[in-house]
This record gives sequence, structure tokens and C-alpha cells, in this order.
Amino acid sequence: KSDMHLWIKNSKRWLIRLIEKPHAAMSIIYVKGSHEIYFSDRMVLVVANKAKTNAMRILHSAGIQYRVVTYEVDEKDLSGVHVAQTCGLPVDQVYKTLVLRGDKAGNLVAVLPVEMELDLKALAILSGNKKVEMIAVKDLLPLTGYIRGGCSPVGMKKTFPTYVEESAILCEWISVSAGVRGVQLLLNPEELILHLHAKTGDIVMR
Repeated sequence: KSDMHLWIKNSKRWLIRLIEKPHAAMSIIYVKGSHEIYFSDRMVLVVANKAKTNAMRILHSAGIQYRVVTYEVDEKDLSGVHVAQTCGLPVDQVYKTLVLRGDKAGNLVAVLPVEMELDLKALAILSGNKKVEMIAVKDLLPLTGYIRGGCSPVGMKKTFPTYVEESAILCEWISVSAGVRGVQLLLNPEELILHLHAKTGDIVMR
């Protein structure tokens, strides 16, 4: 039984217990199958995951470490700022994934802080387009496999050119959707950028 109060082992130096999910302050040290091992204040914690999203499986296969943060979904407010507040995460480190269409390069993806507004002109220049525009919400699912409020830059149906706001590399970690509403992934931005073969640039309104 997975329970915060179920102690599975005691030793002279380390205290190990099984928990249902980690806190944002915990540091992941190992991933094995459906279990994640975290370290926090001389305590080792084992997280038994009930299910992995496609994005999680892809990151795991790529050897990229991540942390999972879950939250209660508010259908009336799917904004990224609300997600950050609900999860208790710094709003400037929670990133949203937008899907757009360029007049020359076709579909593309932008990843930027939830509190910032996308600079369409800057993204157009960076992506080699004259102009770019957001795709319709109704086209998001058939194009990416994801829905609004649960769109991850990892694991879309097709691989699209991806552009990440350059300030991400200044962060120790950023949070992106796990591909479903109610679940966020915390991971190293440089590892994410490399995995996505993404380009970075100043793509937000100042």
C-alpha cells in the first residue's frame, strides 16, 4: 500500500519511505521503471507511479530526469498562471506550449513563460516566416494529440520546429505540461532544449 506513513526501511544513516508523490523541493536521484527515487533532508523517498504519460515515457527513454507535480484541474481557469499558483511553483518558471502556423515553414511550437505574451513578429523572424499565427483550438488535438491546458512540447504526434524563450536557460528547472491536464513536469531546460532540437531566442513581448 502506498502511503505517506508507510515506512519500508530504517537504517542508522538513512530513512526510507514510500510516498505517493514528491514535493517540488525534492531532488530526484534515480528513475527505475515505474519508480522514482528522491532525496530530501537525509531521507530517501520512493515514488511508485501509477501511470506515465507519453511525455514521461519519452523523457525516461531519453534518460532525462524530471519531477512530477500534480494539481486539481479547474475547468473554469485553465491558464498557466493559475496552474503555477495551484502547484505553488514560481510563475516565471512555469512554461506554456503554444502551437502556431507560419506562412512559409508550416506548423511550429513556441515554449515560453505562462505569464508572458508571445511576440509573433519575433517568432516569425526566428522561424524564417513573414508571419505566424496561432492555430485554432479545434485543430490542436488532431494535430498534436493534446488538448488545451494539457499540451506538452514532448510527445506530439509529429515533430515540429520548436522555439524556446531564451530566458529558460537561466533557470535551474522549468515546468511544462506532462501532456494531460493536472500534471506538470519539472526538468532541466537545457536538457529539454537539446531533446527537442529546439532553437532559443527572445520571443516574448517586453
